[in-house]
Amino acid sequence: MDLIQAAEQGGQTLSTMIAGNLRAAISNGELAPGSKLRLDELRVTFGVSLSPLREALSRLSAEGFVVMEDQRGYKVAPVSEANLVEVTKLRAMVECFALRESIQQGDDKWEGEVVASLYRINKLSRLDDPGSKAAWETAHRDLHYRLISACRMPLLLSFSSTLHDLNDRYRRLFLISRPIDKAVQREHAEICNAALERNADLACEIMRNHIERTGANIRKAILKTEMPSRQLA
Repeated sequence: MDLIQAAEQGGQTLSTMIAGNLRAAISNGELAPGSKLRLDELRVTFGVSLSPLREALSRLSAEGFVVMEDQRGYKVAPVSEANLVEVTKLRAMVECFALRESIQQGDDKWEGEVVASLYRINKLSRLDDPGSKAAWETAHRDLHYRLISACRMPLLLSFSSTLHDLNDRYRRLFLISRPIDKAVQREHAEICNAALERNADLACEIMRNHIERTGANIRKAILKTEMPSRQLA
């Protein structure tokens, strides 16, 4: 199935699907920081015209994944310690606010979705193979989304999703060789338990510490990295 057919069947615009594919490739490190995004090559890769491709790249530029260069096209956004600090702070603020609202608004259905999502990620945490790690990444994103999904604020959810992906990009780039941190499983359980008990203050405190601790680990990895300077802003 080509991209156009997939977009039609999934009820998405072509530019939205292109943006999603590129965002995933940037987040998982398939497209390296600072690398050029050549329109002709991407057009052939996706089998599309330039119009939806440019629309997708403009969207990713607004989200912070792509940089538009005057008269020189596009490139994958570079990474930097300063950007990581900003993304981490914003994510902690936005996600904790969304979590507090979700705890206040969440119903039985929301509780069940949180429990099911936590069960899935815990089950995957016990496995040790490449396929399960990819599935864990999907489950990890889903858990964080489920926790804040009852906030009833679509714009807040969209902004939180972008910040999560930007933060995840750093984690995958700089902590990819490390095994899944055992503390992460405990923190996820504690956040969920506090949320289900409707203890918003505790849930938000643990969530903030969870996000900031991961950010601090990534920052240490950045300072020790031997990545080429062109990939660092």
